[in-house]
Amino acid sequence: MIEVKIPDIGDFQDVEIIDVLFNVGDRVEPEDELLTLESDKATMPIPCPVGGVISKLHVSVGDRVSEGVLVLELEEDAAGDAPEKAEAPGKPESEVTPAPETGQPKTQQEPAPVPDPKPEPVKADAATKSSAPPSPERTERSDAIPHASPAVRRFARELGASLHRIRGTGPKGRILKEDVKAWTKQQLEESSKKSSAPGLGITPMPEIDFSEFGETEKLFLSRIKKLSGPHLHRSWVSIPHVTHHDEADITDLEDFRRSLKDEAASQGLRITILSFAMKVLVNAMKKFPAFNASLAQNGEELILKKYFNIGIAVDTPNGLVVPVIRHVDRKSIFDLARDLAEVSQRARDGKLKPSDLKGGCISISSLGGIGGCGFTPIINVPEVAIIGLSRSRMTPVWNGKEFEPRMMLPIDVSYDHRVIDGAEAARFAAHLVNSFSDVRRLAL
Repeated sequence: MIEVKIPDIGDFQDVEIIDVLFNVGDRVEPEDELLTLESDKATMPIPCPVGGVISKLHVSVGDRVSEGVLVLELEEDAAGDAPEKAEAPGKPESEVTPAPETGQPKTQQEPAPVPDPKPEPVKADAATKSSAPPSPERTERSDAIPHASPAVRRFARELGASLHRIRGTGPKGRILKEDVKAWTKQQLEESSKKSSAPGLGITPMPEIDFSEFGETEKLFLSRIKKLSGPHLHRSWVSIPHVTHHDEADITDLEDFRRSLKDEAASQGLRITILSFAMKVLVNAMKKFPAFNASLAQNGEELILKKYFNIGIAVDTPNGLVVPVIRHVDRKSIFDLARDLAEVSQRARDGKLKPSDLKGGCISISSLGGIGGCGFTPIINVPEVAIIGLSRSRMTPVWNGKEFEPRMMLPIDVSYDHRVIDGAEAARFAAHLVNSFSDVRRLAL
């Protein structure tokens, strides 16, 4: 019996074992890597000093070891030792005893080498490999320790690949780097097939015959809803939506808006809160540029935009459309009121051009003309945020001494949590609230 211990590993103490490369019963050769240790500075493979069959393991993954700690016990490899015993010097020929019946020496009757203790599995495995190409998937027990080098194990960890599920094509079933690549490629292809399925891989709803329960009628969806439905579904499923709710005191802003009524009417215009909302939003986007951005296709870069185009959700008889008002930062409140009236009318008449729906940086969905006190607007991809406005209402607000009536506007900010975190969204919403409460801030 041979004891194998941790050799001199320098000044390292209590180093963690991150991989055990063999099981009890496995045969190891001299210099085969037994363990992989990982300190805060380096990864260290521990080789086997001699060959043999592992009879007992004294360590496992997660243990911490130092120099001299017992790792495993080995039984000497009989197959490797037999030739040495047969050729041992100084052995007299007279010790070779004749066989009882034939008179021939035993050394001529029996083979000297001891048979390989596991020949049959090797032959069976070889036959399997010759009859069919190997699959990247393993069929061995999931509790068996995969046979791979530390470099391959590190490569698999970087790719998130499970070595327990990979079939090795190297000597003695050793998992090679090419095996990890092939398995990873197979997983990506299967994932791509699933994600390209209708409904983004979501199990479809079972078909129900509602006429069993009473009278029904079928109406065809409008063309706009047929187009916007999958777009909204993809946005909701693929983007981690979070909605921040707040409200702004627009009492002073509402007074200022009404003071512009006659001047706007002389130009054939109607000034609404939405025109001010666009100016307030541009001001906030300049201070928080992440809201005026789009996530790159690779998911690793953020594309910041230096222009300010705002999409406005317009309710039409055929469904919701979002035409884009361009260069909002360069236009006055009267200019924006004119653009809003024009684009809204063309949307309702069905005369929008494809170019009218492209190039938005952020969108506003306003339900102020209908009602509600808050909602969760869905982000219009590839944008990363959308603003929701509900109906303003007169509310008693405590000013420190008494309640006074104030006009409050509910504001909802839905944002892509991959790009914007909660704290940044809260600061963005607070900036909107402050600007709505005092439009003089827009001049700062």
